[in-house]
Amino acid sequence: MTCKRLTVVLLACLALSACGGVDPNSPLGQRKAIFKQMLKTNEDLGGMLRGRIPFDGARFAEGAVKLDALSHEPWKHFPSVREQDHTSAKDDVWQKQAQFQQLARDLEAATGELVTVSRIQPYKASNLGPAVQKVEAACSACHKQFRDH
Repeated sequence: MTCKRLTVVLLACLALSACGGVDPNSPLGQRKAIFKQMLKTNEDLGGMLRGRIPFDGARFAEGAVKLDALSHEPWKHFPSVREQDHTSAKDDVWQKQAQFQQLARDLEAATGELVTVSRIQPYKASNLGPAVQKVEAACSACHKQFRDH
């Protein structure tokens, strides 16, 4: 009897954990995946500059290129009409498209500058730090206005 109960409880837990998940192929799932990659890449770059991760110039430059490529991707996964899925995006994303798109372009420009600066050798935190801060500021500006925390 206990084994049957345990099995039923386990199956119920598994069924409930499957509910509410985001379809990875949906626009929401795709942009979430891209944003997570961007966050991880940016954390690694910042970690190198702040001493949490040993600095490796070649790895930093590769990360800058990766972040720049990723920064161009999530915007195409915002449908023209807000989806019904639970999203952290505010309604303003759809209501203030011009402003949202401008902040997206600002981020792309900041990551492009980071790539340019990361090609200058020898690698110096004094060169790289301001470019990373500009990327972080661009992310923050968009989050403040368009993300529901």
